[in-house]
Amino acid sequence: MTQPSADLPVRPDWFEVTSLGNGVTCYTEPAVHSFLRANCWHVRGSDRDLLVDAGLGVADLAGLVRERHRREPSLFVTHRHYDHVGGAHGFSHRIAHRAEAAALAHPDQDPLVTADLPPDFLAALVAEEPDGVAPQFLVGAVPEPGYRPADYQVVPAPATELVADGDVIDLGDRALEVVHLPGHTPGSAALFDRSSGVLFSGDAVYDGTLLDELPESDIDDYVLSIRRLLALPVRMVHAGHEPSFDGDRLAELCEAYLLRRG
Repeated sequence: MTQPSADLPVRPDWFEVTSLGNGVTCYTEPAVHSFLRANCWHVRGSDRDLLVDAGLGVADLAGLVRERHRREPSLFVTHRHYDHVGGAHGFSHRIAHRAEAAALAHPDQDPLVTADLPPDFLAALVAEEPDGVAPQFLVGAVPEPGYRPADYQVVPAPATELVADGDVIDLGDRALEVVHLPGHTPGSAALFDRSSGVLFSGDAVYDGTLLDELPESDIDDYVLSIRRLLALPVRMVHAGHEPSFDGDRLAELCEAYLLRRG
């Protein structure tokens, strides 16, 4: 039986908040293992706000975002994985690509206890560890006394609005175009602001090892998506993981992936 996490420290300020200027703010969870530590991007619009992805759901991201920005944002979920949808149930307006609809309504119950991970997930995690040994938990702290990672569950959060490739999410002074980029998952999608050249890419691309051998992944689709990314006039990428990077680095990452898979 999994032991309680009484030895984990308490981190009441669960989220780290970084303003990038131009109405973009990044929310991260520093106590989450780097393998699952996702970036959640708040985009301020003149008419409404948008949050891109919702983190693990270990702590209340929705409440913090409302408190800091003084209004309820819409949520866009880039794809189905629990490090991006765990906090989605806290938002009333949830947007996702239609290919992810079933997975959001009936999410996988992936754990925070390493011993309970599926074999393929555990193998990918161990491969990223310098010493080849996975930690006991995928969090290094808890948000409040008594919190047990073993009790973690993903709350179903069905999409309230389904979108397709080419649809536009209008924030008033910003128009974010949905770019369907299957491969990581069937409904993986990014948002592209053509006026500024900013891409919110989710896990379709980030500055790290791209995961394309998960049960729901498709390498052939991924290759096509990476080729599509190369053709976009991107100036800056705010990705689902790791730091942001410019269009030149995007081209390098895409070319490296195509050299390996294409």
